[in-house]
Amino acid sequence: MPETRRCKVCKSEFVRYTTIQNKCIPCAIEKGREAQAKERRKDTRRRKEKLKTRSDWLREAQTAFNAYIRERDKDENCISCGRQPRKRNAGHYRSVGSAPELRFSELNCHLQCEHCNTYKSGNQADYRLALVGRIGESNLAWVEGPHQPQKWTIDEIIEIKAYYKQQLKILKQGE
Repeated sequence: MPETRRCKVCKSEFVRYTTIQNKCIPCAIEKGREAQAKERRKDTRRRKEKLKTRSDWLREAQTAFNAYIRERDKDENCISCGRQPRKRNAGHYRSVGSAPELRFSELNCHLQCEHCNTYKSGNQADYRLALVGRIGESNLAWVEGPHQPQKWTIDEIIEIKAYYKQQLKILKQGE
């Protein structure tokens, strides 16, 4: 004789046909549909990742790097004007366009207010004066010096993104 049980999901009574059955048939079907939908979302995510170009990965890595810089310098004022910024940017001393090899250099990037970074094109003169005090003459000379062009592979960019996401997580845990 079949045994009746109470469904773990909807709490209605159902006839239990197997020893492992703990849900009524409608709830089991719904759970299966949810699992299929979750698998479809995972598959879609995997396919979208395969379609990403190098520049897509570079943009994501830059976003992770900038978030890390903003968190690292959160207690600092704008490096150029010295004011407490309302809108915080990660401002590069040597721009990504002029020195792409320094895109992920922590010595080349510091907290800037949006006004200095966007509307004053980085406010380079004041940035340089403050940078001498923050990183020293020798490091500034290295930043301003010549560098080998850098062409990261997609795998390297993914590693950079993962590294800065991890560093950001570590910084936030230390609060």
